[in-house]
Amino acid sequence: MDAEARKRALREQFEPVIDALGFKFTPDAELVDYCLEQEMVLYERHGIPFCPCKGLTGVREEDMRKVCPCIPWHKAHFDKMKRCWCGLFVHKDVTDPDVLMQFPEKEME
Repeated sequence: MDAEARKRALREQFEPVIDALGFKFTPDAELVDYCLEQEMVLYERHGIPFCPCKGLTGVREEDMRKVCPCIPWHKAHFDKMKRCWCGLFVHKDVTDPDVLMQFPEKEME
């Protein structure tokens, strides 16, 4: 399977999950392409499509919270930001992801 086919397969795999959680792929096609390419690298290296923006620790329980889409493990935080950490997914009502603020989970209130 070539790179484009693998990216399409990831999109098809993620779409129903993120849709059910109230998210969609960001309208920024370049960002989607870049993030999916990075996930393919992680998938080839680890056999799992880990989130490309969160470093792996080697501690399985911790790292499994970073499997993309990682929305279920960080839903309250991502709902507040209206996006996931790397910006691959945004709330369904978002039309301009560039205006969304990103902040650490510990700053939620």
